[in-house]
Amino acid sequence: MSELKHILDEITVEKAKGKKIVFTNGCFDILHRGHVTYLQQARELGDLLIVGINSDASVKRLKGQERPVNMLEDRAFVLSALKSVDYVIPFDDDTPLNLIMSIMPDILVKGGDYTIERIIGAQEVLAHGGRVEIIPFVPGKSTSSLIDVIKSL
Repeated sequence: MSELKHILDEITVEKAKGKKIVFTNGCFDILHRGHVTYLQQARELGDLLIVGINSDASVKRLKGQERPVNMLEDRAFVLSALKSVDYVIPFDDDTPLNLIMSIMPDILVKGGDYTIERIIGAQEVLAHGGRVEIIPFVPGKSTSSLIDVIKSL
């Protein structure tokens, strides 16, 4: 059985128990305080937090050829070590829509630079009776700003 199918089966069991499933996604290339705070706040919205993580090829398509700085295996390992994160699921598409449709979370979460109209999967989650939450960024904490600091050294 594939790892994804196994995780989806576990999520189905948890949903049947009445657990609230929260989903978010991102590249999480250089994990920093902003990410950790965001993931903690996302987890507080429900019982299980599932993080969809872009594959290396997907990050390159979205962020450019110099990214990711950390490879998928390393990014997933670090995310999995956080107590707020229950499952980490890699995806290779440019958007997490297929993964969101497979999971159909109760709560879809994105960061403060999004509006509900720009959140992939928002309409689908809302149509299934779920909700969408936007969590504000921690000011001054971003992967891009960290990369800029490193480049200036």
